[in-house]
Amino acid sequence: MSLIDGAEFQRADALLPAQQAAWNRQRAHVADNSAFYQRLWDGAAPPTDLRDLPTLPLSDKAGLRLSQAAHPPFGDYLATPRATANRLHRTSGTTGQAMNLALSARDAAITAAVGGRCHGAAGLTADHTVVHCLNYQMWMGGVTDHMTLEATGALVVPFGVGSTELLIRTIQEVGINAISCTPSYPAVLERVLDRLGMVPRNLGLKLGLFGGEPGLDDPALRDRIRETWGMEPRNANYGVSDVFSNFAAQCEHDSRLHFMAWDVLWPELIDPDSATPLPLQAGTEGELVLTHLARDCQPLVRFRTGDIIAVDDTAPCRCGRHGFRFRVVGRSDDMVVVRGLNLFPSMVAAVLSGIEALSGDYRIVLDTPPPYDALPLTAELARGVAASDGLRNSVEQAVKRTLGASARVTLVPHGTFPVTEGKTKRVLREY
Repeated sequence: MSLIDGAEFQRADALLPAQQAAWNRQRAHVADNSAFYQRLWDGAAPPTDLRDLPTLPLSDKAGLRLSQAAHPPFGDYLATPRATANRLHRTSGTTGQAMNLALSARDAAITAAVGGRCHGAAGLTADHTVVHCLNYQMWMGGVTDHMTLEATGALVVPFGVGSTELLIRTIQEVGINAISCTPSYPAVLERVLDRLGMVPRNLGLKLGLFGGEPGLDDPALRDRIRETWGMEPRNANYGVSDVFSNFAAQCEHDSRLHFMAWDVLWPELIDPDSATPLPLQAGTEGELVLTHLARDCQPLVRFRTGDIIAVDDTAPCRCGRHGFRFRVVGRSDDMVVVRGLNLFPSMVAAVLSGIEALSGDYRIVLDTPPPYDALPLTAELARGVAASDGLRNSVEQAVKRTLGASARVTLVPHGTFPVTEGKTKRVLREY
């Protein structure tokens, strides 16, 4: 299947020969069968040495969108006969046009195995009964992440989203002790539980496996989940739908994400503005670029993910895993520049979560093109709190003090923003 058993526990130098062999097979597959990359590379042959990948041009989501528009439904980066594909997914469309994703049987099996490494690292075992509450309607987070949960040996309950009262009864009746969902989904459950006169902690959930949204890097959110639910929150599901649904997760010893796919995925970092390659070493921050080392249907080479990450450590973790550890700073298309300062939603969320008078929910509404002298921030009040000029000034001062940028804050009543069961878009560009 092209996977190396226990690859996440092996040193990078020990894996390099196998990675190189995988790339030699993959580059031939792409060069021979992907019209998209043949055109992008303008007839040039891909390098034989993985470490020479930066000699190739970058690919990006915009190029894939154009490819699918011109060659529906999968684009001319489909590198196999259509009959080879046996599963179709769609991206969530959070950052633009939804994309059609084709997986072969081998692609799906590798995806499940890599995601299983991630959920296993986050603590899911065969002793758990886990309810999976992500959207099954074509989204990668549904059936694909379901398969990654099953790869750990856990008993998986395929619930999806909606029917919240039925979910609560199911958790109670089946004895479910773990949940897989977005970080914002517990708030949906809390509102229903409150209406039913029930306490979240009494449901008996012990492990929360979160992904699909930013937010769990905030210690305040983790503490709130522990206090409210009595379960341990784990950042268990980081992925890029076009590449792999899940290839990084935390372990019990370190809340930072561990890269888990060295044997089938080659990572690079670049400067998001100049596209200059950056060293993948501790202390480097840049845009994550990924190359498939084993992908049949829609192989990607030097694909710009749009995710800005900070590499914190490359030494082995206490858990024994060797993949580099990193944090997701934000998406390049969610970055807002205010007087030369690069601001991401996760940075704003960290400020707001520390203010008890706010619910923590917010939107950054951009109704004019840049440049921006101040951050236009709409923050939701906590339940029972009234807006005041003093509170608004306090929020603006907190943003200025912590982020160094001026903010123009609008306070709105609790419940103004809908609590969604899918991904929440925090930066709204309305110009």
